[in-house]
Amino acid sequence: MPAEFDRGRLAAGIRDIPDFPRPGVVFKDVTPLLADHATLTLAVDALTDVADGAAIDVVVGMESRGFILGPPVALRLGAGFVPARKAGKLPGPTRRESFTLEYGEEVLEVHEDAISAGDRVLIVDDVLATGGTASATARLVEGLGGEVVAFAFLLELAFLDGAAKLSGYRVTSLLTY
Repeated sequence: MPAEFDRGRLAAGIRDIPDFPRPGVVFKDVTPLLADHATLTLAVDALTDVADGAAIDVVVGMESRGFILGPPVALRLGAGFVPARKAGKLPGPTRRESFTLEYGEEVLEVHEDAISAGDRVLIVDDVLATGGTASATARLVEGLGGEVVAFAFLLELAFLDGAAKLSGYRVTSLLTY
């Protein structure tokens, strides 16, 4: 992270929405952060710094807020961007990976030709929760021959222990709750 990284300013751009999407859940809403140019710039700069000078060929963003944060990070790194989407959202041949959520099963897909053997990949998303989506994304990348250099998250919900599913990878979360 840059020396001038201001975690307080970043945290101020995230608001809690109680009982969303269901009772008992406190949703971390990043839309205020996205709406403020200075805070969004701070977040993109810090997520880009996670690469720590490593050559990155592709940034993969997970559905859906990884689609918002990933492209500016890719531009800053001089890399391409690949979306990891929910099943049935991408045209053409895809590779898919199933994973378990707290309350069900989900499937992610990427285009078969989106990542080439040897591509160095940074995976970006807004929240690391249970780690299911992130670990499925890593399996997709590696199944296509890519190398996961690191994961970069805006925030981590540490009480859900999602980082445990990513052991063996370099994982950076800008904020931890």
